[in-house]
Amino acid sequence: MRILIYSYNYHPEPIGIAPLMTELAEGLVKKGHEVRVLTAMPWYPESKIYPEYRGKIYTEEERNGVKIYRSYVWASQKRNFINRAMFELSFAFFSFWQGLKPWKPDVVLSTIPGLPVIVPAYLLSKIYGSPLVINLQDILPDAAVHVGLLTNQKLIKIFSILEKFAYKKANKISVIADGFIKNLANKNVDMDKIVKIPNWVDVDFIKPMAKEDSYFIQENNLQGKFVVIYSGNIALTQPVEILIEAASELKHLDNLMVVIVGKEEALARLEKYRQELGCENVLLKPFQPRGKLPQMLGAVEVGMVTQKSNVIDFNLPSKIPVLLASGCVLIGSVPESGTAAQAIRESGGGVVIPPEDAVALARQIEEFYHNPELVGQMSMAGRKYAETHYSFQGAIALYEQLFDEVMRR
Repeated sequence: MRILIYSYNYHPEPIGIAPLMTELAEGLVKKGHEVRVLTAMPWYPESKIYPEYRGKIYTEEERNGVKIYRSYVWASQKRNFINRAMFELSFAFFSFWQGLKPWKPDVVLSTIPGLPVIVPAYLLSKIYGSPLVINLQDILPDAAVHVGLLTNQKLIKIFSILEKFAYKKANKISVIADGFIKNLANKNVDMDKIVKIPNWVDVDFIKPMAKEDSYFIQENNLQGKFVVIYSGNIALTQPVEILIEAASELKHLDNLMVVIVGKEEALARLEKYRQELGCENVLLKPFQPRGKLPQMLGAVEVGMVTQKSNVIDFNLPSKIPVLLASGCVLIGSVPESGTAAQAIRESGGGVVIPPEDAVALARQIEEFYHNPELVGQMSMAGRKYAETHYSFQGAIALYEQLFDEVMRR
């Protein structure tokens, strides 16, 4: 098949949907398909174009058999209506022209987040006579409005119109969790369009490893330490400060280290808080290269998933499969009734505690600290669950089936 993937995040961006879309595209190529990607100049998570891509409107490159067509995007670290609108419109406009190549795709896959992109994706699908599949990684504008990320009423109205347009025009909609299906059913979306394909993890790439084999452990003098790690986005919906507060409660544990990995401007704010609380048992590190992720996650005892109490209940962080595959025991500081809590419990590889509760977090960390046998048992259970339920090859096969079905229809 010829498959066109439309996503404003892709390699070399280290987190979020970029690694997922990169793995999907390259996995499909390995299966014998021809894949092209329409994406933006790399900009995430720093909200500024990477240096080597600045000053360009378009670039073309090839990586692991995937042809990548990048286009200019307006990126600004100042969050306001104008900058957000310019970001969305610039990518939708410039990427559309990149899609007008003498190459007819059999199917167009457009990812959401990225609601305005649905317009050029739909236009390209009509121009080429190709079916349109939408991959929902989040439901917008619901999620953004719920946590206060999106407050501008004009933008909310525009996004709501685009959301309805997307569901109406898509031939199929792939979702990552059951909570998404319930949300779409309440919006009267045709249930025959919806197929569930969970996010995946490459268990041959992400896997447990011994501390002595990990550059991250050696480089940061974490040998013999009980390590609790948070790695990922540090934004409005992730109250990472509670890890520092919990570490403050656990200063009596000699060999405990809480590690927070994220973008540098967020770490600067957390460093001030760390100093205020006098936490020598907290280590702050910038994002590591994707290729070194297994050595960072595979050699630590506990991996953290944090959400605020007001996060909408269908949200499922993509880090859950990754942490389970790495052999970390998960602590989910997440809403009790949400999709994330359900996924962690079902895995057998983690526990759920109340969100934004530093005392409960400290108590749970200490319980794991004093019970290495329990940590070992849950680590193996989580790894086994990831191999069974979040198989990369299984996800690729489901996407192949989905694309084949829409093409035949």
